[in-house]
Amino acid sequence: MTIEIRKMTGTDLDVWSRMRACLWQSLDLDGHRAEIVTMVGNVRHRAYLAAGSTGEAYGFAEVSIRDYANGCTQTPVPFLEGIWVEPAVRRLGVGAALLCAIQAELQAEGYVELCSDARLENLVSHEAHAAWGFEETQRVVYFRKAL
Repeated sequence: MTIEIRKMTGTDLDVWSRMRACLWQSLDLDGHRAEIVTMVGNVRHRAYLAAGSTGEAYGFAEVSIRDYANGCTQTPVPFLEGIWVEPAVRRLGVGAALLCAIQAELQAEGYVELCSDARLENLVSHEAHAAWGFEETQRVVYFRKAL
C-alpha cells in the first residue's frame, strides 16, 4: 500500500472537516470547518493528510506548537492534538507514516520531542502511542467545582 503524506491547506476543507468529525464528535461539520479556517496559515498549527496513490484520504494528524505540555521537557513543544485513520486501513502503517513525516519535519526545525495525550479510558490510543514510540509520562485527573 502506497501512503503519501502532505500538509493540508484550505483546499482540503471538506475531507479535513469530515475526518475531524470522526475523531472529535463534539462539533458538527460546520463547527469543524470554522475551526479549520482559523488554523489555516497559523504558524502554531499544522495538519497532515495521509493519502493513497490515487488521492484517497487514509487519515490525518494535527500538531500544534504549545507553550507548555504536561510531561514535556522543552518549551515551546510540538503537541500531537489528534490523529485519525480510516477504519478500513488501520494497522497498515498509516498512523506510523504520519508520525514519521511529522517527526522528520519537527526534527529539521530543531525540536527534540513530540508530546501527546489520550483519555484514560482510551486504551486503543494508549497502545497506538506505545507502538509509535511514545512513552507515558504521567496520568492526570482534572476536577471542577462550580461556585
